[in-house]
Amino acid sequence: MTAAIIVAAGRGTRMGPSVDKIFLEVAGKPIVVHAWERFAAHPMIDQIVLVVKDGFQSAFHDLAKQFPSHLSRKPYSIVIGGSERQHSVWNGLQALDSKVELVAIQDGARPCTSSILISQTLLAAQEMGAAVAAQRATDTVKQSDDGRTITHHLDRSHLWTVQTPQAFRVEVIRKALRFVMEQNLTVTDDTAACAFIEQPVRLIESTSPNPKATAPSDLPILESLLAQL
Repeated sequence: MTAAIIVAAGRGTRMGPSVDKIFLEVAGKPIVVHAWERFAAHPMIDQIVLVVKDGFQSAFHDLAKQFPSHLSRKPYSIVIGGSERQHSVWNGLQALDSKVELVAIQDGARPCTSSILISQTLLAAQEMGAAVAAQRATDTVKQSDDGRTITHHLDRSHLWTVQTPQAFRVEVIRKALRFVMEQNLTVTDDTAACAFIEQPVRLIESTSPNPKATAPSDLPILESLLAQL
């Protein structure tokens, strides 16, 4: 079996202190509904786990009732997120069916992920153990140690920006996150945990736009992209 964990428990402070970005409507639906339905419609996905903030469980059940033809195609469960992303993902892993061997982890605020990209990351993870959607860096990137001046000029030909989905064999991501938490480490990216157990991660180039809603200026871009899907 293959599952998707949709992480929708973040704070999203750059949208504003009183705004929960995943519920903002773009192209006729809340952002998280677009993300959810990408995986509910995907033929490789058998189960969906939504990781949400405590107190929002009923809101997600209401979305499933409001968009049943889109969201109820696959069985889903809801779990509560943790203090950090790694704890939220860990909680999602604990809710997987015991038969699930492969899992894709997706940001709830990333609504444009293509079916092809989901397939490619899952198949690569099945082969290698871990895979991540990513794009080659196109801007020149500098490093600054003090936040005011340039310290190092980085060669962008070796740089990638990673996105979601990030896909794993279940035993791999469980082992990686268990190590991170036992060592009291913090990672903001699921594949970063793999480095601590020396697990290679396959880069899957995302050739179509796959942005995440982060700031208000992202919303018109998402609206335009979703209107084309």
